[in-house]
Amino acid sequence: MAFTKVLVANRGEIAVRVMQTAKAMGYQTVAVYSDADANARHVQVADEAVYIGASKVSESYLSIANIIEACQKTGADAVHPGYGFLSENTDFAQACIDHNITFIGPTAPAIELMGSKRLSKIAMIQAGVPCVPGYEGDQQDIEYLAEQAEKIGFPLMVKASAGGGGRGMRLVHQSADLLEALKTARSEAENAFGSGELIIEKAVIAPRHVEIQVFGDTHGNYVYLFERDCSIQRRHQKVVEEAPCPVMTPELRQKMGEAAVAAAKACDYIGAGTVEFLLDQSGEFYFLEMNTRLQVEHPVTEMITGLDLVEWQLRVANGETLPLQQHELTLNGHAIEVRLYAEDPRQDFLPQTGKVLRWQPAALPNVRIDHGMLEQGEISPFYDPMVAKVIAYGKTRQDAIRLLARAVDDCVLLGVNSNKQFLVNLLRHPIIVAGDTNTAFIQQHFQDDVSLHQQSLNIETLAVAAALFTQQNQSKVSWQTGVSIPFPLKLKYADQQLLLHVQTNHQQVKVELCDQQSTVDVVEISDDQVIYNVNGVRRKLDYVLDQNQLYLDAGNGNVVIENTTYAAPEAAEVVGDGKIRAPMDGAIVNLLVNVGDTVSKGQTLLVLEAMKIQQQIKSDVDGVVEELIGQVGQQVKKRQLLLNVTIA
Repeated sequence: MAFTKVLVANRGEIAVRVMQTAKAMGYQTVAVYSDADANARHVQVADEAVYIGASKVSESYLSIANIIEACQKTGADAVHPGYGFLSENTDFAQACIDHNITFIGPTAPAIELMGSKRLSKIAMIQAGVPCVPGYEGDQQDIEYLAEQAEKIGFPLMVKASAGGGGRGMRLVHQSADLLEALKTARSEAENAFGSGELIIEKAVIAPRHVEIQVFGDTHGNYVYLFERDCSIQRRHQKVVEEAPCPVMTPELRQKMGEAAVAAAKACDYIGAGTVEFLLDQSGEFYFLEMNTRLQVEHPVTEMITGLDLVEWQLRVANGETLPLQQHELTLNGHAIEVRLYAEDPRQDFLPQTGKVLRWQPAALPNVRIDHGMLEQGEISPFYDPMVAKVIAYGKTRQDAIRLLARAVDDCVLLGVNSNKQFLVNLLRHPIIVAGDTNTAFIQQHFQDDVSLHQQSLNIETLAVAAALFTQQNQSKVSWQTGVSIPFPLKLKYADQQLLLHVQTNHQQVKVELCDQQSTVDVVEISDDQVIYNVNGVRRKLDYVLDQNQLYLDAGNGNVVIENTTYAAPEAAEVVGDGKIRAPMDGAIVNLLVNVGDTVSKGQTLLVLEAMKIQQQIKSDVDGVVEELIGQVGQQVKKRQLLLNVTIA
């Protein structure tokens, strides 16, 4: 059971996070990497690194054989699976044991039991843990499930028994929608998890999502490390996570904590686990599922307890007893976490790929940023688009949430779009600040936020852009020597073509656009920041100038402005021309038409997948499919031509 070298079977921020603690405890560390991750941060942090295959996850991070071989090559005698990938894979946990490698996590039978929503719910009912009324039986034909659903009553939830992340999950309000929901949930579950097994539950409308961190050791000891509130969600996926829960009472905490420990005992649980509950408005709570691994949001628990959960995992895996007993555990203050993703909220949170030109995490007291990104890295289409977890601690919830909004705002991510503005605006929303939220909040109260829609650039930002483009080929210290005559500057932002009239006078830049004008006085331009005065106020702005592309950290995000003054005229791309292109990097997972098929405008032609998100690609015209260029399984680049439709 004792081990000396830990291989982290993962990538990105969690791999870096685990290695930091393992090193601090004196263990040697091993990273694994795919083609796409050859130069990644987690590879650089590790003592040793082993190549385990192609970028596709099935050929690298999901290859049990390749990871076991990496352990054998390096002499790694323990594996930490992180989260995602193989972290809750029964076969992987067992393979480690079979090869005399310590698996830093629970036993294979515990993973298997809790990996099935159906079987785990049966076990929880037997253990006396409160569960949502529903059907979790083994009779699985659609007609029988529909009968059971009608008995339960509406509204109800159809859920895939395997997996998570909101996939294979449907909220059904009425009988007419039931069959379609059962069929699509099953299809999605089969594709995502290899199992179409479903459960049906009475829907708990607008609950809080509250989870309890539990720990067990090999000596039969169990504790709960209080709760996390993960109620603010989008499409059943967590957006904001905090500890403690804003509405928790000591009595309710004890009840939920003891229920979570009962759940852990029911499967002889070892190590770190999380028992998730739905908490309704009356204070009743119901078992949702158990995650048999370290959670993405574990840092908020660490910050309010002052403990290192990875250290606890390593100690338990090494055969030690839990460092503390229940009565010795205390919580102090408040911690909140959000996840900074490379995605575009203005395009329904479409994952973004490509080169990161600059990444600079915020540096503030009581702020922790867990990330696996280099200062200049790359967002791959093969993996989750999370860039960093930003966590803030405060004596009070108000302190923590105010600091977190500032910390996210201070992070600089240029080169790819992100959800930065969405997060900042969310954290500053009065209802969020008040803590009066539930799982339906974003859907009900946040759909009109400016971060979800394309914004126009203000004239001040355009003036700064003009200043930076003007100095591009001149000295950075004294970049203007006198008054210039007004000259035109053509800029492109999103789909807008802008013609500015610019005049420079030493350090002063004046711009006019239609009836708007702005004058900025440049104080200093360094390689990555411009400092300027406007209307007597001094401001600074981070930027990257990459040839004719200017990336500004403005409007809480990645503003991209192209200088097209000297560019050759573009061949106009006709909207609705039948040339169907990829909106993102991804893989074609389904082709729904053949050459010669008649299609109508808005009809789904194919499905692209990137970073676990599927995007339906629709026809922009009525017509006939003339040519299929893309094939199922093919990896395509953004803007690549996929098929041609001849306009009818």
